[in-house]
Amino acid sequence: MVRSQKIPTLSIIIPTLNEATHLPLLLADLNASPPDFELTIVDGGSSDFTTSISKINGVSVIKSPKKNRGYQLKIGASKATGDWLLFLHADSRLNPGWVKSLLSIIQNKKSEKFAWYFNFKIRKNNLEFRILEIAVALRSHLLQRPYGDQGLLIHKNLYNLAGGFSSLKIMEDIDLITRITKTTEVKSIRENLYTDDAKWSNSNIIIRAIKNAKLRKKWRQGFDVDNLSKEYYS
Repeated sequence: MVRSQKIPTLSIIIPTLNEATHLPLLLADLNASPPDFELTIVDGGSSDFTTSISKINGVSVIKSPKKNRGYQLKIGASKATGDWLLFLHADSRLNPGWVKSLLSIIQNKKSEKFAWYFNFKIRKNNLEFRILEIAVALRSHLLQRPYGDQGLLIHKNLYNLAGGFSSLKIMEDIDLITRITKTTEVKSIRENLYTDDAKWSNSNIIIRAIKNAKLRKKWRQGFDVDNLSKEYYS
C-alpha cells in the first residue's frame, strides 16, 4: 500500500504595533490567492485599530505583554502549528505570485535545509531606491544577510535548531540570520516584497545607511540593546 505524502503546512506570523494604516493592505495581499495557511498577529499593545482590523478579517491575535518585536516574533513562533514559518512585517506588500513561489519551496523536501527571503523592493521610482535595492540584493546574496523587511521563510525544525528569535527590540533579524548562516545558507524566494517607502523617504538614504551600520557595529560590540533602540528610533 502506498502512503500519501503529507502536505506541509504554513504559519504566517506578523508582529504589530499601531499598524492600522498598513495592515489592511497586507491582509488583502495574503487573502487574494489564499492557500491553506495559519495567520497570526502578535500585537505589542496598539492604541489604534490594529487589533480590530485583525479580528474583522478573522485573524487570530496574540497580545504581547511587551512592545518588543523580537519577543513578539518569538511568541508567534512558539504558538504556530505549521511545518513552515513565514515572518512578515506589517508594512510589507506581496505580489500575486507569492503563493505559487512559496508552495514550490515548502513542497520540496530539500528546501528544509535552507532559510528563504524575499527580494527587497520599494514601489516609488526614485533612482536612490533602485540603488538601495541593488545594495540590499548584493548584501543578501554575497554576505548572506537579508533583514526583517525581506521576510523570512523557514522550516520549524531549522528555526528551532538555530535557537529561534531572541527577545530583542532591534537587531532581532540580524541576530537570528547570523545563527542560521553558521550552519546553512539563506536563499532568495525569487519574489518581491515591497516595503513602505516612508522610513526611507523622510531621511537621506546614505546618512541612514551609515547610521544603521554604526548601530550594528555597536550591537556586535555588546552595547545595550535598549539604548540602541532609542538611538534607532530617535
